[in-house]
Amino acid sequence: MNQSEIRAEKYWNERYGKEGQIWGEAPSRAVWIAIQLFGCAGSNHILIPGCGYGRLSRLFSMSGFAVAGVDISGTAVEMARQLDTSGVYYQASALKMDFDKLPYDAVFAFNILHLMPENDRKAMIIECRRKLKDGGLAFFTVFSERENDFGQGREIEKNTFETRPGRPAHYFTEEDLNDHFKGFELVESGMIEDPEDHGGQAHRHLLRYICIRV
Repeated sequence: MNQSEIRAEKYWNERYGKEGQIWGEAPSRAVWIAIQLFGCAGSNHILIPGCGYGRLSRLFSMSGFAVAGVDISGTAVEMARQLDTSGVYYQASALKMDFDKLPYDAVFAFNILHLMPENDRKAMIIECRRKLKDGGLAFFTVFSERENDFGQGREIEKNTFETRPGRPAHYFTEEDLNDHFKGFELVESGMIEDPEDHGGQAHRHLLRYICIRV
């Protein structure tokens, strides 16, 4: 693993170890959008990089999809295996998903791409493409530049700020997100207002989402 992956593994193992199910079990609206798009496309086998403790991947399993989740945090993977006994979960980096040879019908990547530096973001998109069958779908959500904490903390790269110690976040404009996925067929994109409440701190995120066909 590279240095950013090593830091991410340490950060998330420590955070899940201290906070447990950080975001509870309530799903994001993004799941329902993706389930509808994947269902209309006839997708069955779904790969979920950055699955965390299974809060969202469980919804795909409950909706009849065959789910494979992967997370860099071994602590999160063990939690996911307990929460979603129907899915298959692996500890691995989203930059190198060599745990099987299966071509997947779709990828669902919720709020993981923006946690990476630019080189890793591009590498993850390439890796997700490698894991998809031809004509497969990929659905990503990311922080937008409309987030309340945009611009706070130390700027590491353009529009990338360390808003939490050890956890940088990139904030995507619409142009920036489209540029990351140029060369792919755009299926759908938009904004999601996503409420969260963890640690008694209710707030909302303004996420961008994009669904592309490879």
